[in-house]
Amino acid sequence: MPHPEFVGLVNSLQATAEAALGDLNAATASAARDGLLTEQRARQTAERSLKLLTMLADKTRGNLDFTESDLLTDAIASVRARLQESQDAPPAPPQRGN
Repeated sequence: MPHPEFVGLVNSLQATAEAALGDLNAATASAARDGLLTEQRARQTAERSLKLLTMLADKTRGNLDFTESDLLTDAIASVRARLQESQDAPPAPPQRGN
């Protein structure tokens, strides 16, 4: 049975990356509106989350049950795919001030 705190940690890191890349619109919209999340900063945040997930996988290798291992592997693959998508996407047009 997966450890609830481990599941929460992995989900939190994945959600941070998704929010930074615009997948969780409410959080991203609020941060962008407040000037806290530029495109470069968003990518750095997502990359940092990916590095943490990868480090966690390296440090826990051989010590996770099947469910925990799958959860972590899937989170890493998902964040990597989103980072690749964001890199391949055309740049967003500049926003006009109101």
